[in-house]
Amino acid sequence: MITKNKIEEFQDKVLTYYQDHGRDLPWRHTTDPYAILVSEIMLQQTQVDRVISFYHRWLQQWPTVQSLAAARREDVLKAWMGLGYNNRAVRLHQCARVIVEQFAGDVLHAMAYYKEVPGIGPYTSHAVRIFAANEDLVTVDTNIRRIFIHEFGLPESLSDKELWAIAERCLPKGKSCDWHNALMDYGATLMTARRTGIRPKTRQSEFEGSDRQIRAGILRFILTNGKCPLDGLSSCCPDRERLLRILSAMIRDGIIVKRDSLFVLSE
Repeated sequence: MITKNKIEEFQDKVLTYYQDHGRDLPWRHTTDPYAILVSEIMLQQTQVDRVISFYHRWLQQWPTVQSLAAARREDVLKAWMGLGYNNRAVRLHQCARVIVEQFAGDVLHAMAYYKEVPGIGPYTSHAVRIFAANEDLVTVDTNIRRIFIHEFGLPESLSDKELWAIAERCLPKGKSCDWHNALMDYGATLMTARRTGIRPKTRQSEFEGSDRQIRAGILRFILTNGKCPLDGLSSCCPDRERLLRILSAMIRDGIIVKRDSLFVLSE
């Protein structure tokens, strides 16, 4: 049973750890909803240390949601190269355009209606509102899920709905921004998966030899060469059936399109 006293002890432990060991991260020095949105998309399935330099360069190139919305898809994908999961760049670009066109560039307002914004789910929408406006909301990522399971002795099979309900009980009102930063640091640097033995619900596949590696090679080839026939992409994947399957997936993700017999970047 999760009692009020146990919740208060848990809050004190996590916030004290954050006060003593909190990480100094660039997106923690802003309340700009757009900058926070960029960081949240970049941090999906990518380690913090890899994101920092991309985050700085991105905001130098596109400092506002309006500037990103007006950018060329080619430039967006070039800026993202090396960060992985390139469909995130496409979604972020599409997201910026929708926010500008349908929400007058108001990122925070758009996050309240996230179902109307491509590529945004409840986790990201809540995270932007928490870190930009300190709203009394909760959000649960892999680190936070692991903390709750470990600290309260919960089964790993617990549903997302049940975890979010527990998260709401544990939220210290008026401290949502600090609380979620504290939870993330507590999980990422202290109560790690290795230390707790609690595995994430989904695990990232190996990159070497994967479809992800081939997709990156295809994208790099098209960015370098422009319009490419199928035979021109065979160097990225000699298995023609696999190549066609990956190209079809990239078309569905909005990264490339096929015009006549040539593959080009989407616009």
